[in-house]
Amino acid sequence: MATTAELFEEPFVADEYIERLVWRTPGGGSRGGPEAFDPKRLLEEFINHIQELQLMDERIQRKVEKLEQQCQKEAKEFAKKVQELQKSNQVAFQHFQELDEHISYVATKVCHLGDQLEGVNTPRQRAVEAQKLMKYFNEFLDGELKSDVFTNSEKIKEAADIIQKLHLIAQELPFDRFSEVKSKIASKYHDLECQLIQEFTSAQRRGEISRMREVAAVLLHFKGYSHCVDVYIKQCQEGAYLRNDIFEDAAILCQRVNKQVGDIFSNPETVLAKLIQNVFEIKLQSFVKDQLEECRKSDAEQYLKNLYDLYIQDLKERIRQRTNLPLGPSIDTHGETFLSQEVVVNLLQETKQAFERCHRLSDPSDLPRNAFRIFTILVEFLCIEHIDYALETGLAGIPSSDSRNANLYFLDVVQQANTIFHLFDKQFNDHLMPLISSSPKLSECLQKKKEIIEQMETKLDTGIDRTLNCMIGQMKHILASEQKKTDFKPEDENNVLIQYTNACVKVCAYVRKQVEKIKNSMDGKNVDTVLMELGVRFHRLIYEHLQQYSYSCMGGMLAICDVAEYRKCAKDFKIPMVLHLFDTLHALCNLLVVAPDNLKQVCSGEQLANLDKNILHSFVQLRADYRSARLARHFS
Repeated sequence: MATTAELFEEPFVADEYIERLVWRTPGGGSRGGPEAFDPKRLLEEFINHIQELQLMDERIQRKVEKLEQQCQKEAKEFAKKVQELQKSNQVAFQHFQELDEHISYVATKVCHLGDQLEGVNTPRQRAVEAQKLMKYFNEFLDGELKSDVFTNSEKIKEAADIIQKLHLIAQELPFDRFSEVKSKIASKYHDLECQLIQEFTSAQRRGEISRMREVAAVLLHFKGYSHCVDVYIKQCQEGAYLRNDIFEDAAILCQRVNKQVGDIFSNPETVLAKLIQNVFEIKLQSFVKDQLEECRKSDAEQYLKNLYDLYIQDLKERIRQRTNLPLGPSIDTHGETFLSQEVVVNLLQETKQAFERCHRLSDPSDLPRNAFRIFTILVEFLCIEHIDYALETGLAGIPSSDSRNANLYFLDVVQQANTIFHLFDKQFNDHLMPLISSSPKLSECLQKKKEIIEQMETKLDTGIDRTLNCMIGQMKHILASEQKKTDFKPEDENNVLIQYTNACVKVCAYVRKQVEKIKNSMDGKNVDTVLMELGVRFHRLIYEHLQQYSYSCMGGMLAICDVAEYRKCAKDFKIPMVLHLFDTLHALCNLLVVAPDNLKQVCSGEQLANLDKNILHSFVQLRADYRSARLARHFS
């Protein structure tokens, strides 16, 4: 048997290998019986095979040694290459560091140069602009407008900007010396204003929204801007009243304008409110008057019926539903909730007695049907006529978010409605369920109850959302009227005695009062849900408010004190997320006072590390020393 390395590949079994060798050796196996067995021949074969194995072992050993030497050689070469690459990498890294330092140096120089250029360029631009205005003023003084900007109709936008500035300048000039030129500027001002309004009108007829937006933006600084709005309102009503239902036409008109007005005007709510007022005063007043005058004297009952059908609140509610705009209160409830626990208790007592009579007097087969009829009557008069009416009236009485010193009575409605509905639910379980529990009427009653609950929850959610908007609007009004720019940039840095600003004190007092009111008006998880929403909106308001000011070092400290007070106020919410938001805001305010060299370290702190870099940068930009200390380099 030829000896090769392949014979020893795994799985190798020595016994089987000997057996195969013996079997292949003549006279070595059991073939031919005991007489054919030749031990000498077998011994000779073993000796020869052992010699072959030894030779093969020597060959393999030499091959292994050769491969080991080759492997060692390649390992040395590889290690040498790795060392060379490491040296190259170190050199490249060193070059990179030098380049990075050089780039930082150049960037710092560029920033410094940019600041210097800006410092030079800004006065230069103002001087150039003043020179141009003087040139245009001289043209009016000479009585001949030669500049292309006044003679080229395509440059009406540039002409409007110039004439608007000249008009402001002319207001300051003495009348006796400059009466003629003032008159010419005023005349040109009026002509351009008329041209712009005409251009806006033409663009509206062509349906060119982008052109309308462009012209409206130019007219915004002119006295005739309100006339532009009037033109828009007049034209958008053309062809709007085609149906028999003028209320539906008006609601559809407001819905259509609501989608468009935000793309044209910078103050869409004001324009839409003016449209609605126009619709009421011009279209609806005459329509209602005509409808009522027909039967005012002849048929008093029909007159009252018509008055009910034409109740104007119906239109306002349609507009609210279609446009989701706060149109202001249509009625003043004077704090009245229009809910009476005495009335409710009497209704439930009457219904309880009705259920008892029904149980005693009805045949077993008629009992579920009769109980269901009683339940239907209770739902109609208690849930719809009483609770739902109070919710509708409460919704109508919620002020708009920009109202001043608004009284928010809707939370009182929420509190009383919840109490009444708990009583209604108790009677449902205690007196109605036993009468219908084993009949098909049970599913009908449960479905009707579910529908009523969903209907009320929708109105409660809407009312609470609008109430929260009013709260935020009131806070915004306090901040706008009480906060002064000098609060955060005092003239005398060394003489600031107050711990926090007056605006902060008033806002915190208002918030604490509203939080207490919410806790008293609701129960369970509803309190946490509403306080969470109020807290998030409160945080957003303060965050956006702080972004409006520039802060000196002492002003930054005062801002931190204000936010600390706001955070103390947020603790009253007992909502972890709200407190976390104010903790983060407090950490952000530290960026207003930290030393420039420590800025990067503070930005990578625990509370700020996860915030977007742009948010951190936006706060640092509020510092009065942002340019002088070249703080932008920390964010480049």
